[in-house]
Amino acid sequence: MPPLPLPLRSVVTTLRRYYGAPPRPVSRDPFRLILWEQVAYLVPDAQRHQAFKALREEVGLTPSDIEAASAATLVRIARLGGPIAAGVRAGRLRSSAERVMGRWDGHLAVALRGLPLAQARRALAQFAMIGEPGADKILVFGGRAHLLPLDSNGLRVLCRLGLTSEQRDYRATYRHAQASLAPVLPRTSAALVAAYYLLRRHGQELCRRKAPLCTRCPLQDRCPYGRAH
Repeated sequence: MPPLPLPLRSVVTTLRRYYGAPPRPVSRDPFRLILWEQVAYLVPDAQRHQAFKALREEVGLTPSDIEAASAATLVRIARLGGPIAAGVRAGRLRSSAERVMGRWDGHLAVALRGLPLAQARRALAQFAMIGEPGADKILVFGGRAHLLPLDSNGLRVLCRLGLTSEQRDYRATYRHAQASLAPVLPRTSAALVAAYYLLRRHGQELCRRKAPLCTRCPLQDRCPYGRAH
């Protein structure tokens, strides 16, 4: 009989021992986290940090700061976050600022605290490049929601470990994972954030979509996918 899947807590503990302590979030403010996602695309985290730092130092991170910035400045900073669609991403930074200024008078965090969780989630998901998983991540980072934020890397890790299973498409798989993991989540938001970062890193570095490095994986002995590879 194959061994039972490792509990989520054991997975996270093993990954922490292997990779070390995860980073702290760049912010817990929802608007800043939206900017963090939009300022860069398909680049390493270090490059995203560079673009975000430039935005903070040269423009500022409030909706009014973004609105006041010139289009050329936003495009130049967006290019620091990668060459793909830099102009489009610069426009998204401004559109997000305009949405917050026009709809919530510049105070997104305050507005979200006054909304039921489902409405707050929908409001965040409407921002470009955020969507449902991104909204969940922002709410968890801000201490508002109790669930496990997952990007595609973390979700792949959990599927391969047998802690959840793939469904008909990414959205269905994500929702199934949330339902599967709900009874076994860590209690604190700090633990949820740490789990997000560790699962994401593992999916990026070892449990890759293509050519995963299973023989180097500290979880291989209890991973159905790893034992088969």
